[in-house]
Amino acid sequence: MGEKPCTLLVHFDEGSPDVVEKVMVDLQGSDVAAKIAAMKLAIMLLLNGTTLPALLRTLTLYVLPRREPIFEKLFFLYLEIIDKRDAASGEVCPDIVLFVKYFRYNLEKRNEYVRAITLRLLCRFREPELLHPLLPCIIANLEHEQGFVRRHALSAVLAVYHLPRGHMPLPYADMCNLVLRAVAFDQDADVRRTAFVFLCDCAQDLAVSYLLDNAPHVAKWPDPLQMAALDLICNKVCRSLDHSGEGGYMKIIFSILSNCRTAAVQYKCAGTLLSLSSRPISVVQVAAKTYCKLLTSQSDNNVKLVILDRLNELCTSHRHVMVNFVMDVLHSLAIPNVDIRRKVLDVVLGLLAARNVQEVVLYLKKEVVKMQGIEIEEAGEYHQMLVQAIHACAVEHPQVAGSVVQLLVDFLGESNGAIACDVVLFVREIMETNPMLRESMIQRLFSAFGQIQESFVCSRALWMLAEYSFSVYEVESAISTIKQSIGDLSFYSVSDERESTDTSKPAHPMMNSCTACSKRSTVLADDAYATHIFAANAAISAPIAHGLLASKKYLRSLVVSGDFHLAAVVACTLTKLVLRLEEVQPSKVEVNKASTESLLIMVSFLQLGQSFCARHPVDRDWYNRIVICVKLLCNSSVDVKKVWLLSFRQSFAEMLAEKMKIKAPISHAQPDDPIDFYHLKRRALNQRELDDDYRDYLKSITVDVMTGADDANRLKRLVQLTGFSDPVYAEAYVMVNQYYYNAVVDVTVINRTNEALQNLCLEFVTEGKNVIITDRSENYTLAPQESKQIQVNIEITTANSAVILGHIFYETTDGKEHSEVLKVILINILDYMSPATCTDIAFRNMWIESLFQYKLKVNTVLHDEREFLNHIIKSTNMTCLTPLWALDGDCGLIAANLYAKSVFGEDVLMNICVEKQADGELSGCISIKGNVEGMVLNLGETLSQVIRPLI
Repeated sequence: MGEKPCTLLVHFDEGSPDVVEKVMVDLQGSDVAAKIAAMKLAIMLLLNGTTLPALLRTLTLYVLPRREPIFEKLFFLYLEIIDKRDAASGEVCPDIVLFVKYFRYNLEKRNEYVRAITLRLLCRFREPELLHPLLPCIIANLEHEQGFVRRHALSAVLAVYHLPRGHMPLPYADMCNLVLRAVAFDQDADVRRTAFVFLCDCAQDLAVSYLLDNAPHVAKWPDPLQMAALDLICNKVCRSLDHSGEGGYMKIIFSILSNCRTAAVQYKCAGTLLSLSSRPISVVQVAAKTYCKLLTSQSDNNVKLVILDRLNELCTSHRHVMVNFVMDVLHSLAIPNVDIRRKVLDVVLGLLAARNVQEVVLYLKKEVVKMQGIEIEEAGEYHQMLVQAIHACAVEHPQVAGSVVQLLVDFLGESNGAIACDVVLFVREIMETNPMLRESMIQRLFSAFGQIQESFVCSRALWMLAEYSFSVYEVESAISTIKQSIGDLSFYSVSDERESTDTSKPAHPMMNSCTACSKRSTVLADDAYATHIFAANAAISAPIAHGLLASKKYLRSLVVSGDFHLAAVVACTLTKLVLRLEEVQPSKVEVNKASTESLLIMVSFLQLGQSFCARHPVDRDWYNRIVICVKLLCNSSVDVKKVWLLSFRQSFAEMLAEKMKIKAPISHAQPDDPIDFYHLKRRALNQRELDDDYRDYLKSITVDVMTGADDANRLKRLVQLTGFSDPVYAEAYVMVNQYYYNAVVDVTVINRTNEALQNLCLEFVTEGKNVIITDRSENYTLAPQESKQIQVNIEITTANSAVILGHIFYETTDGKEHSEVLKVILINILDYMSPATCTDIAFRNMWIESLFQYKLKVNTVLHDEREFLNHIIKSTNMTCLTPLWALDGDCGLIAANLYAKSVFGEDVLMNICVEKQADGELSGCISIKGNVEGMVLNLGETLSQVIRPLI
């Protein structure tokens, strides 16, 4: 059965026989409220496929005689949605024909409301038997005194015009004259617009002639009629091959734009101007100016977002024109909406040029200063966006870096960790790419270092102190700055140590931390899992409460609180500084003094990590790193110095170069390259070349989850559909399309027999509503031992697992029909995912904002936690954002964050935390988060099947 037109759609769950019976009883009852509810329920049941026999007669007897308007309105909705023709004969049902007299009576009533809803109902009819008798009454309503009645009457006349050919009783010329008279002389703006749209649809030449004849008066037309005229210009000029009259239409648009005060018409004028083929620079400037004016005058944020999208499109097509409007767009940052500000910054960053970058940076600096001290929740996010925008300006135009970097260095001590992280990364990049600014920036870093509160920011700042301090003064100042931030090296007193140790405590906590400390699983602020290790006796942690954490020096507080990773970074920084001091300082006494002080600091870190006063023992990785630094200062060679003083900065410079190479636009076409017209080329290619070309096209638009994998990995994704001994061998390969949300099943079919097979075709069916077969296989003829590749498109509606069943049908030379059952094809949730990367801050923000979560407990007999995590990463095809890191080396607690994107653009987040127990087994938890519930649940179930063999 073909598709039928639908003018009303209401969702409703499937009804039961009891519901149908209750509807009929309520309609026959006397309760008015129950009748109304029953009619609404009946309409929803009919819309969703439920049959209600004898309902029309029930409504005619028990509902239609009532005079309440609500019953008449609901009855008209019922007539609108039912099938008015008999299924067997195809003729209009006699019961429906009887209502023609009722409709004529309504069209002649004095009640304009009844006339209007009746005319509206007739607009939905497609049966000539119902409309022909009512045409005189419809035309008579064109002269009604109420505008909305005349408007619906015009719509009904249009419905008559759209009847199948041979069923239109009204002559075409008479109909056009009626409509044209309404356009010219009617006093209601909506009626004139409806009549003009009628002409544009049915007699476009007549509408164009009327528009050109009244061009001097178009500016005085009402707004709805002007919008219809602009739509006509778009359809007539922009979608036709004849552009000879664009000048006249352009004058009409300018006259409307210069006299109009309505935002909708101004927006439509700007869009129409840009849709013209011959648009000079002046036209683009007028359109851009109009958009900028609307951006500042409109108060609705949704309207502003739409206008910003149009401006962004203009930036892509006419960047040289939009550069002049960058400050007009930038002033929209005053709007207190994060989404608008983000789009404004995106547009502005795309319009940066040498002539406007100074103004842009100056404005952004003022905004940064303005946001200082503001405690609004969205202020931090906006502040971060401003820092990132200034960073982008400085990277693209290095001449402005000096004017902004000095200001941003002061934000290294921000309590907002996201802002401080962006600033330190920006400062580090500028310090590498702008050698002329290093000296002033390193001096500014010395003064701001003591205010840094975040461990991530502090470690990057220490790296900069070590890599970019070259002179004697800078190296000594860097060492002095670190010493001042660490403070007194007595992290705990002797009495505290004596109180913490007794006969019940082991002498070496690093060797037996399990007996001295107890562990407790906890959930961090970003919902990640970790284990807190704390002292088993209150006396052990007392020194921390008394003095260790009370220090106002942030670096000292971070180290004392148990951040031994930062302590290892301090040790590496001091090692680099001492090695460089040996090269630039002629006095050996000063070098030995600095080396001794650095060694004392490192040894103090080791003692703190092994002391009972520490919150938890130092991790073995960081312990070994500090020990390496100690050994290096005691005995260093020339090769080791070269590695420590040059290799790190060279690696960073190479990373920046690769980053800039990725961002730089690459032109793959040369001026003398031939232009390839695919549709013209098809006529010159044979069938094999066409198949190869189509396969290349499929490869370009599909995403293979094994991107970059070798042939062995691709073979793992092949599905053998039939056996090797079957007459027809078939195997399939599934590719998921990342642009059109569908999958392509590429099936290779081989005729294994010695005779030709005719009418060979594939038939696929799917289980579930999330996967739909969009096309059918053609019939093919295969010669003996011939192979054929067949592509079948599958529409994907949601990221859920799917099952595809199929058969192969073919005929042999003797005319007998044969079929083979194909193996089930499973489209896994992992097929929709591809590896992706993001920053740690973005991962945490997405983790907090995700709506759905799936938790999977892990308890395996494996003894290598790293092997287990690597197996999960390989199985899920997700990107490990950070290296596997250990919270406690002795206990074997390792965690990792994984990230991927589905072909639907949805983010998939995973946090893995496993711990090695005393018996050697692994236990922990895997958390999956996302904004699509089905995708999260299916990924969790799939992952549970992956790790089930390991349990």
